Amino acid sequence: MLMSRIVFCLLLLQCSFVLIAQEQERKLDPLEKISFRSIGPAGMSGRITAVDVDLSNTNRIFAGAASGGVWRSEDGGTSWKPVFDEQNNLSIGAIKINQKNPAEVWAGTGEGNPRNSLNTGNGIYKSLDGGTTWKKMGLENTKTIHRIIVHRDNPNIVFAASLGSPWGPNPERGVFRTLDGGKTWDKVLYVNDSTGAADMVVDPNNPNKILVAMWEHGRKPWTFNSGGKGSAIYLTEDGGDNWKKISSADGLPSGNLGRIGLAIAASRPNIVYALVEAATNGLYKSEDGGKKWKLVSTRNIGNRPFYYSEIYVDPTNENRIYNLYSYVSLSEDGGNSFKTIADYGNNVHPDHHAYWIHPTDPDFMIDGNDGGLYITRDRGVNWTFASNIPVGQFYHVNVDSDFPYNVYGGMQDNGSWVGPSSILKSGGIRNYDFLELYFGDGFDVVPDQLNPRFGYAMSQGGNLSYYDRLTGNNKFIQPYDSIQLRFNWNAGLAADPFRANGVYYGSQFLHYSNDNGESWTKKSPDLTSNDPLKQKQSESGGLTIDDTDAENHTTIIAIAPSPVDSNVIWVGTDDGNLQITKDGGKTWKNSISSIKSAPANAWIPYIEVSKYAAGEAFVVINNYRQNDYKPYAYHTSDFGQTWRRIADESQIEGFVLCVVQHPRTPNLLFMGTDAGLYVSYNKGTAWELLKKGFPQVQVSDLKIQERENDLIIATFGRALWILDDLAPFEAKAKDAKFYDKPFAVLPPQDAYLVTNRSVDGIRFIGQSEFVGQNKYWRSANFNVWKSKPVVTPKAEVKKEKTKEKEKKGNKVVETVIDSVSIKSDTLSKDSTKKENILKVVIINAEGDTVRNFSKKILDGMNKVVWNLESNGVKLPERRRQSSEEEKDPPSGPDVLPGKYSIYFKYNEYIDSTVVDVKMDPRQKVSIRAIKAKDTAYRAFAQKLNNLNTGFQQLNEARESIRIVEALLTHQPDSTKKEVNLLSSKMQSKIDSIMIAYFGKMDEKGYLSHKELTSNKVNNALGYYENRFEAPGQNGKWAEQVATKEVEQIIKSINNFFVTHWQSYQERVKKLNTTIFKDREPLKIE
Repeated sequence: MLMSRIVFCLLLLQCSFVLIAQEQERKLDPLEKISFRSIGPAGMSGRITAVDVDLSNTNRIFAGAASGGVWRSEDGGTSWKPVFDEQNNLSIGAIKINQKNPAEVWAGTGEGNPRNSLNTGNGIYKSLDGGTTWKKMGLENTKTIHRIIVHRDNPNIVFAASLGSPWGPNPERGVFRTLDGGKTWDKVLYVNDSTGAADMVVDPNNPNKILVAMWEHGRKPWTFNSGGKGSAIYLTEDGGDNWKKISSADGLPSGNLGRIGLAIAASRPNIVYALVEAATNGLYKSEDGGKKWKLVSTRNIGNRPFYYSEIYVDPTNENRIYNLYSYVSLSEDGGNSFKTIADYGNNVHPDHHAYWIHPTDPDFMIDGNDGGLYITRDRGVNWTFASNIPVGQFYHVNVDSDFPYNVYGGMQDNGSWVGPSSILKSGGIRNYDFLELYFGDGFDVVPDQLNPRFGYAMSQGGNLSYYDRLTGNNKFIQPYDSIQLRFNWNAGLAADPFRANGVYYGSQFLHYSNDNGESWTKKSPDLTSNDPLKQKQSESGGLTIDDTDAENHTTIIAIAPSPVDSNVIWVGTDDGNLQITKDGGKTWKNSISSIKSAPANAWIPYIEVSKYAAGEAFVVINNYRQNDYKPYAYHTSDFGQTWRRIADESQIEGFVLCVVQHPRTPNLLFMGTDAGLYVSYNKGTAWELLKKGFPQVQVSDLKIQERENDLIIATFGRALWILDDLAPFEAKAKDAKFYDKPFAVLPPQDAYLVTNRSVDGIRFIGQSEFVGQNKYWRSANFNVWKSKPVVTPKAEVKKEKTKEKEKKGNKVVETVIDSVSIKSDTLSKDSTKKENILKVVIINAEGDTVRNFSKKILDGMNKVVWNLESNGVKLPERRRQSSEEEKDPPSGPDVLPGKYSIYFKYNEYIDSTVVDVKMDPRQKVSIRAIKAKDTAYRAFAQKLNNLNTGFQQLNEARESIRIVEALLTHQPDSTKKEVNLLSSKMQSKIDSIMIAYFGKMDEKGYLSHKELTSNKVNNALGYYENRFEAPGQNGKWAEQVATKEVEQIIKSINNFFVTHWQSYQERVKKLNTTIFKDREPLKIE
């Protein structure tokens, strides 16, 4: 009995495993193969914050971006590859290679430049294979790691300098040390929860001697403070066990200190330099290894120490100093005097943050700044820009309706730009395909709704321009008022969806213009809290005032007019107000109190108003500027009376920045966060992270281009991306069980009969330039879903068979067929029984099959491409062609514009869809002209089809000759001799016809043989290529010449079979064998 129970339990367990295995087999990710396109630009690259080089192979360079991950070059900076994209944080503050073992590389996350738009990190990472793969090694709550030191003699000892959170106090700051390669960490230098380690340098001759600059600083949304009692220089000479604070008694300035930059002279380590922020900023020098200091200069120090306080010493010359600030300056006399070596004058972007100098060849230097990475090999006389590192930090993105549509946006410190979503030319999207519209820090760009040649662009602090893309003219149109207006660093801007010349702009008021910004009216009172304590930007900065508009506060940062009701407008402010008007601005209501879980005084940077209902909106709140990094996003459908939270820590990683609703599938949402891109299929109830082919970079803005159904993604660290064709997402949003189907075809985007031109500028660019991923337009692209076959256990098979026997009637296979009948029998052929072969048939509005082809498909989502070509003509081949069922017909000329029914057959499944093939909007060609071309081509093709049939017959005859020769084995010698002689004559006749068409085989060299018929046929067909109308006089002449020779060859073929082949057949038949096929003479059209 016990054994019976055991056996029963084992059988039950086995069945459970089978069911689980079946379920796992059934589950496929339909979006696993989706493809994001990175389109750049990289011409204004983005902030580079860390650089290190493998000294055993200086062609191997690592660069870290403020929010774009780690990049590696293996060829001295010619080409670059991102190597950190699998991690969930791309903000890099430090990179350090273990030079004793260069395969070991460390990366600290969180940039060490605490500007208003900085990106924080989530710890320290280590690679043991030269940066190919990474592992997080702890320190997750440090937020920013600006320096790493690997012990020279014992690489298990590593020091990490953390600045901590810039937005509030946290204890995870100071200097951390590991003694076991990162498994555990100890905090060995700590001052207080507002003071972090801003710099850290080590004596190259004594790895236990380290100098650290501690910096007390803090940000609030409306102000910044640099300086405090916690700031100081600390020195250890025993590897971090004990530290000595260096004070004013040692020569440093008295009073509160701010940020300090440190540098040790490798050639004379007793020489140490320090850039010290104090009541009077100065360059200080120590000649005893950092114990005692003296002031060198108060000039050429730099004016924004919070953003850049970096100093470097030539490893071979202790008096040669490089000072990094807005520019790079050089001193040859220990800091007494400086000259600029990197500025606008020699085309190097300003604002410098990272520097590397070769230890034995100081002419070789690498600079990282807000514009990207530069390399010099002549000590700064000339610089090479790495124009293929797309790490731009976009605040916003927008689109127009051009063909192809354009993408607009503004980048941190890199202007406002417009560029193509794709190009109708070869070579991919290049940096020079982008046009700068407006200088300065770039933010929102709104193209004119009537003519995208014009539009609105802005820069920091509310500067607003109406641009002309063609002439470059920029009219300054910022609203002016008798009351001082407060504009945010990143002010709110929005087009009026109901009036083409209308535009909204935000200060503390909502401004409206109906004449493209020439005049403005106020549509609201002050919609902010108007807190005077948060309006002291002129005092921001602490020891060094930094009044750059970056801390402008109590301002409007989001404006969202409803596209459904012109009277409904939403406004979000940087101090926590969410305002709505339902009467065009006459009255306003602050709805923030209705959101019970919303943090107080938080930023409301993004409002997505529904295209379906006037009362529906999605609101983003982020509060990281008050040291709260949690995600907040909400949905209302009743004008803000009630709210549903749609983003929290249970599903979303990182704070939220934007959300967009699909314009024709309301349940489909996309959300951008600090840690990547998310999708929801049920209006925010559940979210999925999209990370296949897309890095977990901060996503700052999202737009959907409605005509093409594309998602445009602005990232703050990896420039612009596009996800083409959202149909696979729509399918799941409309039907949660859509991908449970065994086979399905999704509706395609419209297809266009376009022509491409050649690339501008350089065709063969090597590997040193950025090439954005382009979209191929001259095709219809179909998403074809195929699920994995379910493997049914044998017992289940028997059970099903028993059920089938009990049933009456036949098994029904569900198909999807529309009213268009398929005249061709192509779908009924058995060729689809081949494993994973999909059969495609394309039918025009008249019901004629214009194209059919097959494609191998795999489990999951497949991209099936039709290049908008009809079935073409088969041209002769030297060897026998495969059968019709085994080989697809060749492609021919383009189909006509119009709607086409596409049928897909896989095994017993059939599905169909319709695609609209449109004419290139740039081309002015009539349908009559296109039809005339098609008619002319079909007439010529018929003649060539006859020729191809003849060559097929010749190849069959040649094959028959080989069979005959094999049958002669047992024949008398006289018979062999006679028949072989006849066979040889037949082969010669066939060869002469082949040579007349193809020419001789195996000729040495490159010979054009323009006199050959095959070349004349190809030449005539060439007149049908790359044109939408019938060939002109030259093409007709070429076709006449080719036709004449084709007819002559057809006559030769007929003559061969009637005159020579017939007698050969009769002689061979006497051998009592039947190997010949009956043949009809070829017709000459």
